[in-house]
Amino acid sequence: MSFSYSTYDALGLASLVKAREVSPRELVEAAFARLDEVNPVLNAVVRTRREAALKEADDMPVHDSTRPFAGIPFLFKDISQAIAGEPLTSGALLMKDNIARRDSNYVARIRNSGFIPLGHTNTPEFGLKNITENVLHGPARNPWNPEYSPGGSSGGAAAAVASGIVPAAGASDGGGSIRIPASFTGLFGLKPTRGRTPVGPGVGRQWQGASIDFALTRSVRDSAAMLDLLQVVQPEAAFQTPLYPGVYLDDLFKPTQRKLRIAFTTASPVGTPVTNEAVIAVLKTVKWLEAEGYEVEEKLSPVNGVRLMENYYTMNTGEVAAMFVSLEKMMGRSITSSEVDIVTWVLGEAGRKVSAAEFVHSLDEWDIAAAQMAGLLNRYDLYITPTNADSAPKIGELTHSSAEIEKLLHVNELPKEEQERMIYAMFKPSLTYTPFTQLANLTGQPAMSVPVHMSREGLPLGVQVMAAKGREDLLLQLAAHLEQSELWVGMAGNPLFP
Repeated sequence: MSFSYSTYDALGLASLVKAREVSPRELVEAAFARLDEVNPVLNAVVRTRREAALKEADDMPVHDSTRPFAGIPFLFKDISQAIAGEPLTSGALLMKDNIARRDSNYVARIRNSGFIPLGHTNTPEFGLKNITENVLHGPARNPWNPEYSPGGSSGGAAAAVASGIVPAAGASDGGGSIRIPASFTGLFGLKPTRGRTPVGPGVGRQWQGASIDFALTRSVRDSAAMLDLLQVVQPEAAFQTPLYPGVYLDDLFKPTQRKLRIAFTTASPVGTPVTNEAVIAVLKTVKWLEAEGYEVEEKLSPVNGVRLMENYYTMNTGEVAAMFVSLEKMMGRSITSSEVDIVTWVLGEAGRKVSAAEFVHSLDEWDIAAAQMAGLLNRYDLYITPTNADSAPKIGELTHSSAEIEKLLHVNELPKEEQERMIYAMFKPSLTYTPFTQLANLTGQPAMSVPVHMSREGLPLGVQVMAAKGREDLLLQLAAHLEQSELWVGMAGNPLFP
C-alpha cells in the first residue's frame, strides 16, 4: 500500500475506497498490521475477529450510497456493543464466557453504514471506573506514555484511535466515559443529547438515561458524520429527542446568525483541587474565543455538585444491585466478592439497601439539576469547564490497596448512611481527576471534550463544552472552528502515532 493508513480519518479513507485507490481488504490488513505493532504495548484491543473481518471486507459493496463508511475498520467497546457470535465480557471475570446472540442495535447501525468490526476494546469491569484496568484483560495504556492510563471507561477505544489502529471506535458515556479518555489521549469526544442515539428497542434505559453509545474520533467531521448516521427517533425508546433538521457534517462551517454567548468556570463542582494545567487549558480557550469575537463570562455552575454525585452514586448502586439479581438468577447461585472488582462489590451490596422511594427521589434531583442547567443555557449558548481536573493518572495509581479492600469488603455490615459515606470516599481519588463530566449525563445535555492543551509532562488535556439539549450542532461547529486553530493538539508529538 502506497499511503500512510493511520494519517487518514474515517471519511478520508472512505473517499479513497470510493475512488478505488484502496480496497477494503487493504484497509483491514493495514489496521491489523498496526494493531499487531502497538497492541502488545497498549492492550487496547482484547479480542479480534481477523478472518471474519477480512471476509466482510472482500464482500463489501463499496459503491452502495447507503454505506458511507464502506470498508472502514472499526472497533467496538466490550460492553453493550455486542457482535453476534462473539464474546462480550464487560471486562468482568463473571462474563468471560458470555457469547452475544445477536448484534446490538448500535452495532447493527454501524455495520449497516459499511464499517467493518475488527473486534472489541478494553474496558473496566462493567464500565464503572474512569480508568481502564481490570483483572480479566489487564490495563489499557496511553499511547502518549504507556506508564499512564488512557482513562475510562472507553479507555481501550481511546488508545486504539490515538495509536492509529482505527480512525474511530465505538464508545459509551455514562459519567464521562467518552470525554474523559478523549481528554487524556488527545481525541475529540462527543456525548450526544439523551435519546439522540438510542440503543434499543428493549434496552434503551441505560443507567436511567445517563449512559449513551456513540464514538471516539480523531477528527470532528467523523463525529459529525457518525451523528448523522446514528441519530434516530425510536418509537420503543425510553428517551427520545427530535431529529436535527439539518445535516451535521454539512453544517460544520455554517455561519451562526450571531456571536454566541459563552459562560465558563474552572472551579471543581465538588470542591476538589483543579490543577494549574487544567485551568490554563480553559483560560487559553477563553482567550481565543474572545479574540474571535465571542462574548465570554465566568459563571459558577448553578448545580450542587456534591449532591449531584451522591445521586449519581445512588443510581450506580441500584443499577449494580439489579445487575447482581439478574446474574444470580441466570447462574442459579449468589455472586461472591472474589468474583468481582471491589468497586462492583461495594456498589452491589450497598444497592440492596436502597429503597424504591429513595431511588425515585434521587432521580427527581436529576430533573432539578436539568432545570437549573436549562436556566443557565437560556442565558448562555455554551458552558465551558475543564474536561478533567488533571492529565492522566499513572497505571495502578487509582487501584485500591489491600487494606482499603479489606475495609470495603465489610460494606454490607454498615448502616445505609455509612455505606453512602464509604462509597463517596471510595470514589474520591478518581473523582478528583474527573469531577466535571457527570453533570451532562444526569441532565441529558450534549457535551464534548476538545483537545486543546498539552501538559508539561507531555500529556494531552481537554476542555469540556456543554450545550442545551438538542444543540450538538453548536458544539460541532465550535469544535470544527477550534480544529483549524493553533490550540488543537491532534496527534503531533504522540510517540506511538505513526
